[in-house]
Amino acid sequence: MLVFAKSDIGLVRQTNEDSYACVPPNLFLVADGMGGHVAGEVASRMAVKAVSDYIQSNLTVGCDQELLLEKAIIQANELIFSLSKSRDDCAGMGTTISIVLLDQSQVYWGHVGDSRIYIIRDNELYQLTNDHSLVWELVQSGNITKAEAHTHPQRNMLTRAVGTSKNIKVDTGTMNWNQGDLLLLCTDGLTNMLNEQEIQKIILADKNDGETAVNFLIAAANQAGGHDNVTAILLKNEGM
Repeated sequence: MLVFAKSDIGLVRQTNEDSYACVPPNLFLVADGMGGHVAGEVASRMAVKAVSDYIQSNLTVGCDQELLLEKAIIQANELIFSLSKSRDDCAGMGTTISIVLLDQSQVYWGHVGDSRIYIIRDNELYQLTNDHSLVWELVQSGNITKAEAHTHPQRNMLTRAVGTSKNIKVDTGTMNWNQGDLLLLCTDGLTNMLNEQEIQKIILADKNDGETAVNFLIAAANQAGGHDNVTAILLKNEGM
């Protein structure tokens, strides 16, 4: 398997509130923090560390990997929520998180917020996760199209985030991990700047050179305005 990752501050923000981790050979995650001053950066960094540590400490042969991801995010939620209540400068902070845990034939994923996980299979791009946002609910109910959601003024309004409330509902799932598949984990700094057709075109143009593909994704997001931090992890299953 090949792994390529990059995070960029963008052209507008003063700090990078995105965090990510690549823990070879099987654990990859992105987080996009929110909150005043440095609180968003604190929240995303805490989530990435807490989740990574929990999974590495509790991953055993034959365990329920979806349940493991859920428990890891719940623990991160408790830690971030507790800190937000104990420190004024961290009040109201939270973060998205999107995780993939791989074995030889399966992708297990966990997710909260509006960062995304995509799979590219047979040259087609599919979104595995649902955004926990107001505009996604409007799309799902048929009130607006996905294209309209891309420019909706409330597109950044989350309905669920890690650390903003005592309890958290976590989405999890699994699917086959086939030779030739690619996985993209990304924050909304990418998906708010580029539509899915643009993302797919960039990845497929350089799918044999994942580093170039990731660099081009970041550059294209900045060229489109760079209004947010942008982080992308691209994984390629090369088989045995």
